[in-house]
Amino acid sequence: MTKLKAFLYSVSTLSGTIIGVGLFSLPYIASKVGIWVILGFFLILGGLVILIHSFFGELALRTPDYKRLPGFAKIYLGNWAEKITIISAVLGLFGIILSYLIVGGEFLKELLSPLFGGGTILYTLFYFAAGAILIYFGVKAIAKVEFWGLVSFFLILIFMSVKCLPHIKLANLFPSPDFRFFFLPYGPILFSLWGAPLIPEAEEMLGENKKLFKKVITLAILIPALIYLFFIFLILGITGGGTSETALIGLRNFLGNDVVSAALFFGILTTFTSFIALGLTLKNVFHYDLKMKKTLSWLITCFPPLILFLIGIKNFIPIISFVGAVMLGFDGILILLMYRKIKPKNLLVYPLILILLGGIIYEIVYFLK
Repeated sequence: MTKLKAFLYSVSTLSGTIIGVGLFSLPYIASKVGIWVILGFFLILGGLVILIHSFFGELALRTPDYKRLPGFAKIYLGNWAEKITIISAVLGLFGIILSYLIVGGEFLKELLSPLFGGGTILYTLFYFAAGAILIYFGVKAIAKVEFWGLVSFFLILIFMSVKCLPHIKLANLFPSPDFRFFFLPYGPILFSLWGAPLIPEAEEMLGENKKLFKKVITLAILIPALIYLFFIFLILGITGGGTSETALIGLRNFLGNDVVSAALFFGILTTFTSFIALGLTLKNVFHYDLKMKKTLSWLITCFPPLILFLIGIKNFIPIISFVGAVMLGFDGILILLMYRKIKPKNLLVYPLILILLGGIIYEIVYFLK
């Protein structure tokens, strides 16, 4: 693989996975807290995520390939950390995959049911089956899916922008903030920018071009952050106070069917590519870190989230808020503790841990209310 090709595949895999289902929660959240509050959260959490992912990148470069986060924890912190990381990683990835099923199935149903009929469960099962089949393949297959998925993503976003810009009202961009929801952006934004599980995959794709890895990480996080802010501007500017929790459904009240159909296809593509890549990551945790056979790893990866969906766990924003603040918060703290082993004099580790710990405590208290 050429240097440029390796760089593009690495960036597109990491960035394409980060650009996922969390995107669709952000316009609704911005409608609650106001554009300036959500921009402030992006600046703070964007910097935090780039730092933590860069630290994890350094760990990945110093550690043998085919290890995932639990394997790193065992090497740098010991058996206790491996166990905690496995629990956090598995539960977190189950929650993330479940959120993709919820939103991806809903988008597929909204797009195809006018033509073919059928309910949400049928389309969710179809979405699940297509993703599960592709998860069975490997890093190379996923890299190609993510690369072309990201190219298609940009083309559709450009089309949506051209169609939507004439409908934007500037007054819609500045809703009166409801400070009861002030901390609501924390979990979803952390969720939306987080790509740490894919750091080892991205590092492997670079092959001998490891010097490019820091650039890959920074670029792969900045691209989603800028796209999210543009997406908030686009959707909130059109729907304002009528913004739906999954953003795209609410467009039906403002735009024609051709634009809504393109937007729904955009949503399916965005969620589907990340569904595949994160499913592969979880399968690798079971296979490489827990030494399970490939087929068993695949079965355990794919079917628990589907079962959770079928028994009725379908609330989108609470799921990503909890996963982002709590599960990914734990992962971030463990990454920082591991990084401290190789760079004990880096003083940034401690304030970053305090931010993540505060987010975990807040989300648990809020969740239990």
